[in-house]
Amino acid sequence: MKSLPHALAIATLLATPAYAADGATLAAGGTLSFLALGFAVGLAHALDADHVAAVATMMGKNDDRRGIILRGAAWGLGHTVALFMICSVVLMLGLTISGVVESALELAVGIMIAGLGLRVLWKLRRERIHIHAHDHDGARHFHAHSHAGDPTQHDAAIHTHRHTARAMLPTLGVGLLHGAAGSAGLLVLIVATAGSMGEAMLAFAVFGIGSLIGMTLLTAAASYPLGRIHQGAAWMRTSLELSIGGIAFFVGGGVVVDSLHGLGVMGL
Repeated sequence: MKSLPHALAIATLLATPAYAADGATLAAGGTLSFLALGFAVGLAHALDADHVAAVATMMGKNDDRRGIILRGAAWGLGHTVALFMICSVVLMLGLTISGVVESALELAVGIMIAGLGLRVLWKLRRERIHIHAHDHDGARHFHAHSHAGDPTQHDAAIHTHRHTARAMLPTLGVGLLHGAAGSAGLLVLIVATAGSMGEAMLAFAVFGIGSLIGMTLLTAAASYPLGRIHQGAAWMRTSLELSIGGIAFFVGGGVVVDSLHGLGVMGL
């Protein structure tokens, strides 16, 4: 998160059109380049490891492709709303977001991601994954399996999956917190490079929309293989969830350590 201002500031300078011949053309071209670059960086921003890890942990094992994409869009919406609202209010009131506040918000994000990872691992344990042996056509095989929560015999259990707006609220909340944590760096960047308050607020919105589209596209691309895994053998689903939970805990832990360093806690 903290590397974003430096990368975007350098890229903004490089993106200034060389063909601009006068002040008006330079201003118009610079503004368009700035907004276009902000949108592009917003797209890439959605691919940050902590963002991807958080969204991955929110994907339920019963999500179909539509559900996976909706979760990505819900995260992007929360991220965009938080970025735009916080940055705009702080800018209009002439305030600043201190490094301590920024580190504290990132600490909250790290704890959240690590907690989401542990939640995935806990759910696997709670569902009492175990091994079944079966014989089919003379061939014996094994697979991981869970009966937790089945209202009927396993073979007769019918699963219905609904993706209501209420089900997306947790993912929206994760996006809101991510957006709040990223607002400090974006605010510093935009204030330093925007030509006016109107341009700055437009840049906040464009960057946020870019991140929304970026996460939606990412989850759309991932929805097919994830959907296939969810429909496949139980061991594939179990392995996927173990990987997601472990990676999220690792990524969240890294964010926590970096944030504690920024806060100057325990001499880190």
